[in-house]
Amino acid sequence: MPKLKSQEDILKMRNAGRLAAQTLRHVGQFVKPGVSTEELNTIVHEFIVSHGAYPSPLQYRGYPKSVCTSINDVICHGIPSSKEILKEGDIINIDVTATLDGYFGDCSRTFFVGEHIPEDRLKVTRVAEESLARAILTAKHGNRIGDIGHAIQSYAEKEGCGVVRDFVGHGIGKVFHEKDLQIPHFGKAGTGLKITRGMIFTIEPMINGGDWRAQLMKDGWTAKTLDGKPSAQFEHTFAIVGDGVEILTALEDDPIALRAQELGANILWPTLTSKK
Repeated sequence: MPKLKSQEDILKMRNAGRLAAQTLRHVGQFVKPGVSTEELNTIVHEFIVSHGAYPSPLQYRGYPKSVCTSINDVICHGIPSSKEILKEGDIINIDVTATLDGYFGDCSRTFFVGEHIPEDRLKVTRVAEESLARAILTAKHGNRIGDIGHAIQSYAEKEGCGVVRDFVGHGIGKVFHEKDLQIPHFGKAGTGLKITRGMIFTIEPMINGGDWRAQLMKDGWTAKTLDGKPSAQFEHTFAIVGDGVEILTALEDDPIALRAQELGANILWPTLTSKK
């Protein structure tokens, strides 16, 4: 059984989560054709540091940058580069994690670059977004981890997409990736560890436009789709509290949180302890 978080832990996680969400919103303003992923990395780094925090990916297990930027057929862990320039029609996942007062906040979103996005990229992005919204319905006390994966897999595969198996959601708190709490984005309903109040974890479905399989590039980080089709991802950090769930990385107008609420999720909006 993973270690459950105290009320003090949750208070600290709210602050870290909100900073991660604010960072993601801030960098999103700069996603446009002609911008390099290195520029996005600098924007993320400077924003997090200016708020008294640390960009968690930097030097984590040797990762060389402050954020992950994954374009088109890159599933995750794309490394920012001055040579990688955003083009009209691209999609890019930006994965932000901030360490604040010793706690981690982790979230990501897939952005459209420009206005003319190919249909296959539009579709996989919309499926990934809806997959996370539907998964939130199952993230509550008394359910099981398999319910989360089943909600994602059953929807995404019905839409003709593949659900990546190689990377999963995870417990998070004072540790970036808690090994004793894994959240697969595929699975069978009613199976797996029971979800309990005090758990904090990420749900971060990576949805491919075709084959679910991934291939790792020579840099040891960048994972791409096996068939070259596009991939999209959305991620939030969740705290299981009361009879519902707090989305620690959702700002007040977060579209996935609002969609989950529309579907019937009992979302308890965080009581913030930090300055906005």
